[in-house]
Amino acid sequence: MTKILVTRPMPGRVGPAVRELGEVEMRDSNLPLSEDEMRRALAEFDIVLPTLGDRFSAAIFAAAGQPRARLLANFGMGYNHIDVEAARALGIAVTNTPGAVTDATADIGMLLILMTCRRGGEGERMVRAGRWEGWHPTQMLGLHVTGKTLGIVGMGNIGQALARRCHHGFGMDVVYYTRTPRTLDFPATPVDSLTALGAACDIVVSCVPGGAETRHMMGAELFAAMRPTAHFVNISRGDVVDEAALIAALSEGRIAGAGLDVYEFEPQVPPALLAMENVALLPHLGTATLEVRESMGMMAVENIRAFLAGQPLPNAV
Repeated sequence: MTKILVTRPMPGRVGPAVRELGEVEMRDSNLPLSEDEMRRALAEFDIVLPTLGDRFSAAIFAAAGQPRARLLANFGMGYNHIDVEAARALGIAVTNTPGAVTDATADIGMLLILMTCRRGGEGERMVRAGRWEGWHPTQMLGLHVTGKTLGIVGMGNIGQALARRCHHGFGMDVVYYTRTPRTLDFPATPVDSLTALGAACDIVVSCVPGGAETRHMMGAELFAAMRPTAHFVNISRGDVVDEAALIAALSEGRIAGAGLDVYEFEPQVPPALLAMENVALLPHLGTATLEVRESMGMMAVENIRAFLAGQPLPNAV
């Protein structure tokens, strides 16, 4: 019987669906796999359903020899924690779960825009701490979002979904920088550099995929180009942002604030960011709804089903 390792507890109907496909071992822990666990996964299982944090690096694959595993059915759209080329070299296919995450992640982008621009996190902390002394005309003045200019870095499905929310819901002008030309169903202005985007916008949102090509893409050059009144939001991958450069820009008042759902060394969050009132921090909530997580899991299940049936993989990467 096919042996399947599921590296985290699964939401809702996903667990039972996976168990129909073979002999399943599902970890109780929500911690990432250790190196020893990853080596065992490749050696003892036909299929592994990993997720963010399970770092199947080139070194892990190199130590695998002739692995038993033939499929890594990743739970998540991002797969920069898996060295796909090293997996392919050993005959291991890799799939992901795109599409299901688009609207939920765009919603979190909208939430972070409002939280940082309108100082929502800071205001809630004030109320909870008993420091609110009542309304007054100059209390906690933030940035009015309606009618402002939004800059999207990476105009893929998530970037487009967020841009539609901002343009149609808040009357925002949209400027974008992307490596892939796009035909859009809403008005938006492309620019040819990150610095041009930073200079033009009141709010800059990172929506690029993770990976070596985008690591530290958002760094000192972008933050230096942004306005002192501008805000930066990241809903993509933590390591696309040079956190040291972001901290410096915030500390020196070169940008007004930031909203972050992901972090460079997740789950570690730099103490400097934790101490800043003008930063809204979320614990990677981008896809955190039952409906979305179930959809992601069922997409992984369909990838496994297709593999077992010898059919083309729906979401091969």
